[in-house]
Amino acid sequence: MSEPTPTDTTAGGEGLRTPIVAVLGHVDHGKTSLLDEIRGSTVSEGEAGAITQHIGATAVPLDVISRMAGSLVDPEDFDLPGLLFIDTPGHHSFTTLRSRGGALADIAILVVDVNDGFQPQTLEAIDILKRTATPFIVAANKVDTVPGWNPNPGAPIQATLDDQSDRVQDDLNQRLYEIIGQLSDEGFSADMYWRVQDFQNNIGVVPVSAETGEGVPDLLTVLMGLSQRFLKSEMEVDVTGPGAGTVLEVKEERGFGTTIDVVLYDGTIRPNDTIVVGGVEAPIVTDVRALLQPRPLSEIRTEKQFEKVDEVSAAAGIKVAAPDLDDAMAGAPIRVIRDRDRGAVIAEVEEELAEIEVTTREEGVVVKADTLGSLEALADALDEAEVPIMRAEVGDIAPRDVRVAETANEPTHRVVLGFSVDTLGDADRLADQEDVRIFDHDVIYRLVEDYEEYVEGIEREQQDQILENITRPARFRILEDHVFRQSKPAVVGIEVLSGTLKRNSRVAKFENGETDRVGLLKSIQDEGEDVDEARTGDRVAVSIDGPTVGRGIDEGDELWIELPEKHAKILEQELSDDIPADELEALTQYLDKRRQRDPFWGK
Repeated sequence: MSEPTPTDTTAGGEGLRTPIVAVLGHVDHGKTSLLDEIRGSTVSEGEAGAITQHIGATAVPLDVISRMAGSLVDPEDFDLPGLLFIDTPGHHSFTTLRSRGGALADIAILVVDVNDGFQPQTLEAIDILKRTATPFIVAANKVDTVPGWNPNPGAPIQATLDDQSDRVQDDLNQRLYEIIGQLSDEGFSADMYWRVQDFQNNIGVVPVSAETGEGVPDLLTVLMGLSQRFLKSEMEVDVTGPGAGTVLEVKEERGFGTTIDVVLYDGTIRPNDTIVVGGVEAPIVTDVRALLQPRPLSEIRTEKQFEKVDEVSAAAGIKVAAPDLDDAMAGAPIRVIRDRDRGAVIAEVEEELAEIEVTTREEGVVVKADTLGSLEALADALDEAEVPIMRAEVGDIAPRDVRVAETANEPTHRVVLGFSVDTLGDADRLADQEDVRIFDHDVIYRLVEDYEEYVEGIEREQQDQILENITRPARFRILEDHVFRQSKPAVVGIEVLSGTLKRNSRVAKFENGETDRVGLLKSIQDEGEDVDEARTGDRVAVSIDGPTVGRGIDEGDELWIELPEKHAKILEQELSDDIPADELEALTQYLDKRRQRDPFWGK
């Protein structure tokens, strides 16, 4: 066993923990590069052991930040220990990080490419920051890509800006103010960080380059300053108390079985501690076998070798090895029991899980997501889109999810929506077989949009089918001197005045407010050719089985297609937006005539 992990608090009793920093932004805007630059810079600025590589997080102590920032940071002005950066960039990971029903991250960096500005995932990240009320700053990344940029690696941004040509400065300023304008569109007042007086009501924008390190000292300075000024009271924790944290990931580890990567935000955790972890079906109660951390300065995403530690204190990332963790969920709480009542701790975990529960109904879609936090975010988006959910779970899309989806009564609900999850091969095959659609995406709003487009397509098909089988409204007039046959059937020339005339439709006329059925329109001919329908303005010959010209009908008569009351109701109440204006006109006139005798007809 090695020495205990260095704690970010004073020994024993109350202390100040490290603020937890999350990094969000659109794909390819440089989230990972920025984290790598912060990690790399801190290593190069300090001795080899200056930073602590945690599971899923990197701790950068105050003295290293001070050396990097130079005159920007006086360590005497701070009593917070430094910053803990979450190593899993991406907003869905951010939603995973929860503590006591809120966001686990104390502060966030929103990374925006100065060339691209706001993109779909930027907007989605901003929605999450708004919903969780997480304070944030904007890292306007890739300043080094401005044409003509003269790099000054690792320099504070104002110093390196002064070294640029007027043209480069003007170009960059234009891009930065476009980002500030986009923040304004989202309801945030923002400016360059050195001009912001009130950080509680204004967002600071920090120009940076993850490639050259320019502006990174400023970024760390602003993060430390905001944390010290506004978050200090929230950083007070009981160092010796039982640990509390959030599960970041559930992983198989050779020699240890299923393990959980945890971000600890309160207290301590030790081997042999009894812990309660949120599980798929119920809280899991188990004992810690080992606490594992990467070897110093190694990259956790590629690290295969871990060392055991005797104790970890908040704030830190740690891998916990324990039995029975197969059903643990990413995003779920973890609590150390120690000297607390076991039942009370279990109830606490259940209560926190209940806060994230998704409201389900008897009819709706099936939803799967990679973590509890992203499941909640997806459920919120579907609720806004008024899409009901029948089942919502964390995990990959499996055959049983398809089986649930196929029980839906509505064709539009025979669907599985997956966010940042895999689809198991058997599930794909079963979905094809059972006519269930699977949608997956790693951007929530795109996933919802894809589903909505699918629903619109189905609804169009359904309406087309209804229109195909429903009697369409039409008004037409028998032309003078166009009687080709008087009866059995009567064949006359007509002009369609409004609507759509179709074969095999019943014909009626109105006399003295009464509807009089005339007969059945059997066929339509246009210049000697049989056709299925005629539209407004067409002049065609029709055969009507039933009447005799001169007795039942006469030249110049205005006739109507007789609408069954049920069809009239559907057309008026459900399909009025889907039929042409001339058909709507014929329908309105027909209803007016019917309702002169019966005001409630077709209602």
